[in-house]
Formats: sequence, C-alpha cells, structure tokens
Amino acid sequence: MVANVVALSESKREIQHLNQILSAQKQAFRENPMPNLSERLTNLKRLKAMVLKYETEICDAINADFSSRSKDETLIAEIMSVVSSINYCMKNLKKWMKPEKRHVNILFQPASAKVVYQPKGVVGIVVPWNYPIFLALGPLCFALAAGNRAMVKMSEYTPRTSALLDKIISETFDETLVSVITGEADVAQEFTKKPFDHILFTGSTLVGSHVMRAAAENLTPVTLELGGKSPAIIAPDVPMHDAVDRICFGKSFNAGQTCVAPDYVLCPSDKVNEFVDYYKETFARLYPSIKDNHDYTAIVDERQYQRLKSWIEDARNKGAEVIEINPANEDLSSGTRKLPLHIVLNPTPDMTIMQEEIFGPILPVMTYHSMNEAINFVNDRPRPLALYYFGYNVEEQEHVLAKTHAGGVCLNDAIMHVALDDLPFGGIGPSGMGAYHGHEGFLTFSHAKSVLSKPRLNSGKLAYAPYGKMIHKMIYKFFIR
Repeated sequence: MVANVVALSESKREIQHLNQILSAQKQAFRENPMPNLSERLTNLKRLKAMVLKYETEICDAINADFSSRSKDETLIAEIMSVVSSINYCMKNLKKWMKPEKRHVNILFQPASAKVVYQPKGVVGIVVPWNYPIFLALGPLCFALAAGNRAMVKMSEYTPRTSALLDKIISETFDETLVSVITGEADVAQEFTKKPFDHILFTGSTLVGSHVMRAAAENLTPVTLELGGKSPAIIAPDVPMHDAVDRICFGKSFNAGQTCVAPDYVLCPSDKVNEFVDYYKETFARLYPSIKDNHDYTAIVDERQYQRLKSWIEDARNKGAEVIEINPANEDLSSGTRKLPLHIVLNPTPDMTIMQEEIFGPILPVMTYHSMNEAINFVNDRPRPLALYYFGYNVEEQEHVLAKTHAGGVCLNDAIMHVALDDLPFGGIGPSGMGAYHGHEGFLTFSHAKSVLSKPRLNSGKLAYAPYGKMIHKMIYKFFIR
C-alpha cells in the first residue's frame, strides 16, 4: 500500500514536471523559431561529445538493466550508430536547410516560388527498452538538426539507463532545449496526450494505436516505428550457409530483441534439415557457450523471459518440433535470463509465435514449394517492418521486391539496412507510419512551408472579375491545353 502511494506521488511529480517543461520549451521556441546553421551544428556537436564522454557509463547502465548485455553490441548498436547519425547530419545540414526553388507557371509570372524547411516546434520522443540510447538519441539528432526542441520519454524497463540519460542530458543541454522524462506507464500515457508539434513513438503495434489515438485529440502528427513479423525468405538455389550466417547474426544480435530481427523463416521444403544443421553449426561458432558468455545478451526482465518461455511451451504443446540450440549443454533453468535460440519446426497458425511479434531468440521455420507460395504467405499477413530475401538471381529479387510490401528490405543480409545513414527507416501499415534516418529524418521533423513571392507588378489582375471577358477565355484555353 505504501509503495503504491509513493509510486503515485512520483508519477504526479513527473507529470507536473512534464507540463512545466513542455510549457517552457514552447515559449523558448516562440522566442527562437528558426535556429540558424551555427546553432544547430553546435547542438549536434554537444550531443556527440556527450555520447563519447559517457560511452563507458552508457555500456555499464545498459548491461545492468539487461542483467547481461554484450558491450560490443551496445557499442555497435547504440554508441556507433548515434555518432554516425550525428556526423551524417552535420555533413549534410547546410544543404538540407537551403530553401528549394520551385517552378512558377507562366500564368503566374512575374513571381518566384520556394519551399522553406521550418522546425515544427517541440518534439516528443517515446523510447522503448530494447535499444534505449539509439532509439532516444537517434531521433533526437534529427529533431535538433531540423531546429526543434525535444522531450524524451524513456522506458520504465531500463531504469538505470533512463536515469543516466536524464543526468547527462541535463548536464549538456538547457531543459528548454532537451529534457528527459522518466516514470511509469501512466506518465507515458500522459506524455502522448500533450500538444506536441510532432510525436515519434517506437514500440509495439498495439501501443502505437493508443499513441495515435491520443495524439489525434491535439491533431499532433505522428511517426510510428512499430514492429511486426519480419520474414526471411531463402531461395531454393542459394548456398544455405550464406543465408544461415546472416540470419543467425540478425536473430542473435541483442538475443533477438530487435524490431527488425528475422521473425520467421520461409525455407524450401527439401532444405529444412540442411537449414537446421547449418544453424546449429553457425550458432555454436558464434556462441560456444551461453550462460557466462558476455557476447550473448540476456532477456531484459523476468516478465519478457517468462513470456518467451510460455510461447515455446505453447508451440510444443500444439505439436511443433522445438530444437533448442545450447552448444555447451549448460543448465540455464535458474540464475540467469539467458535464453538459447529455439528453432520451431512445423508451426501452425494457432500457435502464439505465429500470431505475435516474437522479440526474442525463437525462430519458426515454415516451408514452401514455390516462390509464389512464399510470397503469398507473406502477403496474407500484415505488412512487416522488414523483409529479408536470400538469393542471387536478380530477376527473382526484383520479383520479390515488386510483389511484396515491407518497411524496408535487405537482399542477402539481415537487419543491416537500419545502420545505413542515407536510407530512410520506417514501417508501412501495421508496422509503422512515416520514416526517419537519412534526409528523411530532417524532413520528418520539418514543415515544408510553401512561399510564393510577387513583385509590385500584379499580372493577376487580368483574371479578376467581372468574368466572361476574352482574357478569361484565353487563360482557360492556355491552361488546359
């Protein structure tokens, strides 16, 4: 009872803090609605310096939140990715900020037209637990590049990382420019109800629908980076070890707790045994042991761990063949949240693993007899965030690209498209709405304001009323020819 009262009191304080900061940021934006190039570059440089200064502390905090998180995975996915995005923005920002000249039809001459990219205002960023730094500072980088102010709501499931980011952001930026909001789910709900000028949410499809509904009350534009069941299609003629190496890496990174991790495999029906054999061999090479192996990440908390265990049992109880890949045959039943990779053969539609995004080291393997059968299987389901095709036949690659929809695609790789600076990242349909990364990140957080400029000479008078004159007929005929 006392704990509940304390938690409620903390939430009230955090919501009050949220309201105060939002009001202060909106006022600060009114006073400086168009930061110049120098201001924006300074903010990006400060963000980069902060990340590099606290690199070790960030790795330690994330490791503590997960109970065991590979330092190298944190360096690659969190530190390196953020710094790379910042560098990319700084390199291209001057070009992005330039107004774009647009064509003016002869009927409207003399005149000039341009598009000016203006900051939207105060951006709200809602961060999940799986990559708490990358998914907080990545969007923040583009929001600052576009000249906005930002408030970042961190996940309650990574409390140490959230507290650290709150500390180092407050050391680096004035709270009227960037502020971190912590707190439980009720704070997150209040956060999405606020009249931000844009909200970027990363998380599940279910919660994304609630975020969009809350934002609609204020007509706040949203970018939704959701998830879904991202398929990996293996072509009949591709060398199996080529496909398995890359699928195994993409599925094992962060123990599968990645929104673009391969969620299930579509394998030629006569190649399943070969796939399983190669997968066992590949996983054992990457992770000879699991329990005390710092390269292999744990499941983030007990709730997620038990969810995954129950889904494995659900598949087994419904008739699937479950193959646990535990190279050292370690006892992982207690004292750890390390979960080995589980391949699930013969999955059926009634199994939970075929209905929900897995978000962990479980890999269902479906079989197919023709490429069109595999494509239809994908298209019969909600559009995924990512699709992976393994095969070197260019015509078949183009066939798969043309006949499927996904937020992004890798041909002969998995998850790596997210790391490319110049590619937009976003979903489609149930897997998301809008995109960021690359130039699209700048555009997402900018308003493209149309500007038409006329001189003193007003040729438009020719089209004024009273209508029916010869000039009106001439204009009409000229316009529709």
